[in-house]
Amino acid sequence: MAEYGKMDPFSFAGSKDVDHPVSIRIIDLEGDEPPLKASTLFERPDLRHIGSNTSPHSDLYVTAQVWAGSKPLTVPMQTAYKPFRSERRWNEWLHLPIDYNCLPADASIAITIWDLSPTGGPKAIGHAVPFGGTTLPMFDDDNQIQKGRQKCLIHRHKHADGTGNTKTPALVLSSKLGKNAARRGETPAIDKDTEELDRMEKLFKKHEMGEIPRVDWLDQMVFRKFEKKGLQAAKSSMKMQQRQQALNGDAQKSPEDGPDDGRPGVSTFLLNVELPRFDLPVVFSDHEYKAPPISAFQPLSASQGNLAQREPQVQFGPGINAMSDSQGDYGARLIKVFDPEVGQRDNPAEAKHRRLFRSSHRHGILDKDLKPNSKVRDELNLIMSYPPTHVLSPEETDLVWKFRYHLTRDKRAITKFVKSVNWADQSESKQAIQVLSRWTEIDVDDALELLGPSFSNPGVRSYAVDRLRKAGDQELLLYLLQLVQALKYEHISTDSEQDSTKDSSLARFLIQRAAANFMLGNYFHWYLMVECDDHSPEQGPENQGIYRKVAYEYMVELVKHEDGVEDRKTLLRQAEMIAILSKIGTDVKNSNDSIAKKVERVKHFFADPKNELLVFDPPLVMPLDPSIQVTGIVPDQVMVFKSSLNPIKCSFRTTSGAIYPIIFKIGDDLRQDQLVIQIITLMDQLLQKENLDLKLSPYKILATSTSAGASQFVQSQSLSSIVGKFRNNPALAYLKHHNPDDRQPLGVRQEALDTYVRSCAGYCVITYILGVGDRHLDNLLLAPDGHFFHADFGYILGRDPKPFAPVMKLSKEMVDCMGGVHSEHYRNFKQYCFLAYTALRKSSNLILNLFSLMVDANIPDIRFEPDKAVLKVRERFHLELSEEEAILHLERVIEDTLTAFAPVVIDKLHEWAQAFRA
Repeated sequence: MAEYGKMDPFSFAGSKDVDHPVSIRIIDLEGDEPPLKASTLFERPDLRHIGSNTSPHSDLYVTAQVWAGSKPLTVPMQTAYKPFRSERRWNEWLHLPIDYNCLPADASIAITIWDLSPTGGPKAIGHAVPFGGTTLPMFDDDNQIQKGRQKCLIHRHKHADGTGNTKTPALVLSSKLGKNAARRGETPAIDKDTEELDRMEKLFKKHEMGEIPRVDWLDQMVFRKFEKKGLQAAKSSMKMQQRQQALNGDAQKSPEDGPDDGRPGVSTFLLNVELPRFDLPVVFSDHEYKAPPISAFQPLSASQGNLAQREPQVQFGPGINAMSDSQGDYGARLIKVFDPEVGQRDNPAEAKHRRLFRSSHRHGILDKDLKPNSKVRDELNLIMSYPPTHVLSPEETDLVWKFRYHLTRDKRAITKFVKSVNWADQSESKQAIQVLSRWTEIDVDDALELLGPSFSNPGVRSYAVDRLRKAGDQELLLYLLQLVQALKYEHISTDSEQDSTKDSSLARFLIQRAAANFMLGNYFHWYLMVECDDHSPEQGPENQGIYRKVAYEYMVELVKHEDGVEDRKTLLRQAEMIAILSKIGTDVKNSNDSIAKKVERVKHFFADPKNELLVFDPPLVMPLDPSIQVTGIVPDQVMVFKSSLNPIKCSFRTTSGAIYPIIFKIGDDLRQDQLVIQIITLMDQLLQKENLDLKLSPYKILATSTSAGASQFVQSQSLSSIVGKFRNNPALAYLKHHNPDDRQPLGVRQEALDTYVRSCAGYCVITYILGVGDRHLDNLLLAPDGHFFHADFGYILGRDPKPFAPVMKLSKEMVDCMGGVHSEHYRNFKQYCFLAYTALRKSSNLILNLFSLMVDANIPDIRFEPDKAVLKVRERFHLELSEEEAILHLERVIEDTLTAFAPVVIDKLHEWAQAFRA
């Protein structure tokens, strides 16, 4: 038993979850057979006109059909006509009209190779004569789906029957034949070439499936070595299989096998096919349907009253009912009772305990004056310290309920109290709402938690919205993205005739605040537009209807205000500008022109007055930053980047005469980058409140749809390009070039170097907490004034496309710019990291609640494991550690990152890959 807990973890998928069509690739046919004698062809006209009897490379076609339970499940699919010259190779995928999640456990693919003959023959279909057939089971002996390449034995002159007891099995291995011979008392024939061929084929298949690591120089040597011996081994293998078939009687003809062609030897053919590959083993699993509650069953009609009800099947574990094999015997210990409501209700014992306990603490006058003793106070303080993701035990919920009046003075206890209420109990729910009205003013992070998916009571959500009303517009802007997502959890009717604000206090609050402040209204409008544009299955038509309803009512409310009509026109003009940019962006991305021609094409497009981008009259508020008003685009400052999506850099002329550059991208969902930038902006505000200015200055990103968006362009250079330009200590040389000061020890102006050290510390801590991955020198940017920042947040929450990636990105180039690990600036860098980490841990509940509201936001790395997204962020905070222990842990992370060898290798490989692409 001690070893049982040390088992290695394993992962697999069930076939019911694989929503992918069954496909098979027909590769080629290998093998030979003795040619027919000329006299036989002369005497047998029924054999003389069959193509395979006249040429070893005659035209054949293949059909594949899924069978199960000795019955066909699909129509057969056929390969295209293809004449052969030197070998019979189709290399064609056949997509069968059935998905993996619909396959039963005994499913198989019946593959038949058809020859052509004008005279027909036994089992012929028109002019098609069966050349041979094979039946490949979809699941192996371990109930795993077959995948990868397969060699299927062809049974000559037979249809692939596909039945349960098939006579045309595909997998007839020499090892099995040898075992059968041994059972009959015969000495199995051993062929070393055959065994070596089988062994090497298994290894090649593992190598192809990624189970054996790839070593390019060694793989090439093995492949060349095997090619030299492959032909001899294959011929020997064919001869061995022919001898085994002869020993097993497979060569004996039966009337069902087709025409007796009188060949002097046995024919042996193998069909090479390929099945789809999956990253994990896929095990057969059937659909399980939950039994509905009793109240949901419809009563039987008079005509159905005589129908026998189906008895549910109950399977017991080993030894449970061992006293008697017969269920009717007196000694049987278990009685089978089918209760369709099992799992639908609470545990009756726990429910009765809760009713008894809380009834004694429900309306008593003494409850309001009840105070905990020192021991209970410590228990309550421990409960209050739990993070939002912690689940309270029944004992803890009872304790919170008992001292609820005492806890009304503690703003931290609001969420714990709401979690301890049984909202299904009407009287308890009514009293809980009354207690909420007496609670002291809570923080915004607790109000955001009450708007999450776990709290559906309208009174609770309305209480949380009342707290948000006291927040200013600038503070509300920090949480607006999450509040828009929280609309999914509101009870909003999509009926066009009904006002949704009557059902949802949150929707009414957001609409009123957005209509009164255009800064809020601008972002609120675009957040809604992106959700309306999301047609993915994760969003669903119901959520789309909610957002369309809220967007419509926002426009209705907007025009009621003093400048509302002009604000609505501004939003429409923004949408027109985005549509025009999307058009040229799509054309540039889809064209095959060179970068220079694409730049000229965009310049000509912007300069054309017909496109209405050259001059904006009146000035237009930028969707990306409503504090900026632009008067038009500067065509001469256009740039098209070399990446696969070809994003366009557009420079706008502002009303103050300055230039505001942005990057507009088509074909990429920027919502994940938008979320990360919003969290960085929030963390910057939290650090500023702690009097800790880390010079973060995050750039702005706005997703305008699920496949387009804009980001602010900050004049900077990547560390990769800086390393290519300056050899010795490149980052310091770059700063020295832009901020020279010979009076300083490092030759850089003190303000620029301090900005660099502070921003490095801030981004190291923030990207560590958010688990930002795919960090390399190309997405680490440095501005001339010393601001260091990250870009491209395609991987977050610990995901990374590269193996052995570090949890924090701190490269040697970054530390060398500070003067090395023994310098005063590096010690300041570490001190800033500790201060930032400590300050952000204090606001961990706010950050965790913001992520919990984004669980259903259809963001890639959150959608990957939505139930673990918040937990991954909580793990990086290490809330179980004290402040001193957390600082020591962060120091170990920093030191391990600097001494690790893997990040250096990753950066070098990425540099080579980029050079190769260029």
